[in-house]
Amino acid sequence: MILSASLYASMYNQSCSACQGNRYQTCSSTTNKCQCPGNSYWNGSMCPLKLFENAACGQIDACRSDLNLSCIINSYGEFTQCLIVTIPANANWSQNGVTVAGGNGGGGATNQLFYPLQCTTNGQVVAGGNGQGNGLNQLNQPSDVLIDKETDSLIICDDGNQRVVRWSRGSGTTQGEILIGSIACVGLAIDEQRYLYVSNGGNQEVRRYQMGETNGTLVAGGNGQGTGLNQLNGPTYLFVDQDHSVYVSEYWNFRVMKWEKGATAGIVVAGGQVQGSALTQLWGPQGLFVDTLRTLYVADEENCRVMRWTQGANQGTEIVGGNIAGAGVNELNRPMGLSIDRYGNLYVADACNNRIQRFSIK
Repeated sequence: MILSASLYASMYNQSCSACQGNRYQTCSSTTNKCQCPGNSYWNGSMCPLKLFENAACGQIDACRSDLNLSCIINSYGEFTQCLIVTIPANANWSQNGVTVAGGNGGGGATNQLFYPLQCTTNGQVVAGGNGQGNGLNQLNQPSDVLIDKETDSLIICDDGNQRVVRWSRGSGTTQGEILIGSIACVGLAIDEQRYLYVSNGGNQEVRRYQMGETNGTLVAGGNGQGTGLNQLNGPTYLFVDQDHSVYVSEYWNFRVMKWEKGATAGIVVAGGQVQGSALTQLWGPQGLFVDTLRTLYVADEENCRVMRWTQGANQGTEIVGGNIAGAGVNELNRPMGLSIDRYGNLYVADACNNRIQRFSIK
């Protein structure tokens, strides 16, 4: 039997009456809408079967989660392969990092970085490189970047120009295009349906955008600057999990919040005290990563450390850094972005040391 998109498109995400008695979609008791049946996933046009170990995957929910498989995201934000990657809650990392990019002083040479905010090991200029400015061939203090595999392009939060831009990764690209203008963007994330999430420090909110959309849908904050659970104060980096919950670092509230899909208020999952260096505290949280056990990893900028918070914990643990700010192999100086590879190794953008550090899992 050959399955056609026409069997799915007219029903998916419609009210349950549209798929009553249908074999291709089922009524979700959670959303009361037509959804893909078990062990299948929505790929934008139909409901193929979820994938097994080692299969190539293109979105976060494409793999058999009942078999502990996850669609692994590499350090460039690309979905890659279905693998079992479960980092034990008590895992340890080497306390001495290895420099994998930069580390040659701050500068614009291809073997240098200047205050890196996200993780990369690629020394090729792929966007900007034409001096600071607001031209379409320029960037001004870019704060975050991700890869859109469908268009083979970079999506960049061009913070200093208050815009989100897209640069093709194809050869011969000389300028970008503006996706969203007049936005005080800081952090970016993308989900498996290519919805783009942007943190807006000016409006103290996070919005979700369909590609090509300029207004977006509010998913976190939007109630002014404050400490309430329905407010944000200095939203920076984002992480979106397979349930479309949005994790938000709040620089000035010294906390990380989880906003479940459709929620009008968030849940404190790390920090939330006054600023400080205790294990219950954060001071300037930045880059985020959430693993398959819902364990949160966060770059704690002012404390020069990376923290791990297990689900439901009221305090975290230091996994790297935490010494005085410095340039030693066991030191960090304003850690910003972070990512974890398929093996569990940790990568940290060590901003004031102009380098990317890798800390190997033990």
